[in-house]
Amino acid sequence: MNAINTLTKRLPGAGLLLSLLTVSLLSSCSRFNNDGSLATWGYVILALDVFVLFDIFRQDWGIGKKILWAAIVFFFPLGGLILYFLFAGRGKSST
Repeated sequence: MNAINTLTKRLPGAGLLLSLLTVSLLSSCSRFNNDGSLATWGYVILALDVFVLFDIFRQDWGIGKKILWAAIVFFFPLGGLILYFLFAGRGKSST
């Protein structure tokens, strides 16, 4: 039952990221415009990545787990966001 509760708490964020992914794939195939500037949805992904990196280093995890999640988000910006929000286990109570 606890697993279902935690999954339902993560679904709105995952739905938002999935819709963002769908819109970004339908609107453009690249994060960059033809002149080399960052596309609009590229800014959105960049802002979400920065937010997630701050969130990772605020967690009370060990340094190894923090570095692992930061590397995943850094090397896979969109996929790392989705993986982090679905599988990071944020907000689990210790009691």
